[in-house]
Amino acid sequence: MGRIVARRPVTRISLTNGVRRRPDTLAVEEPLEIRVGGEALSITMRTPGHDVEMATGFLLSEGVVRSGADIASAIHCGGPGTGGEANTYNVLDITLAPGVAPPRPDMARNVYMTSSCGVCGKASVDAVRTESVYPVAHDPLVVDAAALASFPDLLRSHQSVFDQTGGLHAAALFDGVTGDLVVAREDVGRHNAVDKVLGWASMNGRLPLSGHVLMVSGRVAFEIAQKALMAGVPVIAAVSAPSSLAVDLAAESGLTLVGFLRGDTMNVYAGQHRIRHSVLAAS
Repeated sequence: MGRIVARRPVTRISLTNGVRRRPDTLAVEEPLEIRVGGEALSITMRTPGHDVEMATGFLLSEGVVRSGADIASAIHCGGPGTGGEANTYNVLDITLAPGVAPPRPDMARNVYMTSSCGVCGKASVDAVRTESVYPVAHDPLVVDAAALASFPDLLRSHQSVFDQTGGLHAAALFDGVTGDLVVAREDVGRHNAVDKVLGWASMNGRLPLSGHVLMVSGRVAFEIAQKALMAGVPVIAAVSAPSSLAVDLAAESGLTLVGFLRGDTMNVYAGQHRIRHSVLAAS
């Protein structure tokens, strides 16, 4: 199976210490073809590991499954092409449970998804506005702003591969009431890290994720917000900026969206009623 990290030679140039050649640790990026019932559905670039969780989260966000129980099995098979090829662990075939409808033919993506773009291959934004079976508008969660401000450091403490490579995104689920970190995952792609986290929750019977906060290490684009909604997450927090479309989706759906969560400051773009703070209460 592909490794999470790889060693490559690098030339390090220092204006004060000169030039030297040394090995460097890099995050591995490899393709994963996701098949359902033997039929190719998507190819994404990802960091190997937690592939079943990622595929489950992907199928959840696409509306193919509603919980981990909708998946009967998942098996890594050989590389693309003939069945005689050696197992590359870069093809994952999902078998849906009896009674679960297969993906619509028009859901198959004709181009691969890069590790930075999860909606490449979709024909339009309207095509990804999948309706969630877990509405969040009335989720009663209220998160203390001081607790929320601690989440980036807690997530960072669980980024072991980032410590080695400096090249991975991360996502985590936090209990919005206790502030406990529930699960964290890393990947070269933001959306992959989120899929792995939400896939873990689905496989462990945790849906809907009422009362939870999804924390991401980068920015929040539309698809990240969409994935959170499909799993019933009421709050998303990020250390960087959201996109305009992510903010629009959050406002429309009742999702709380926090960006630029750094130190003791944060921007609340939607759903301010879920963030408890004396300054906010007085404003």
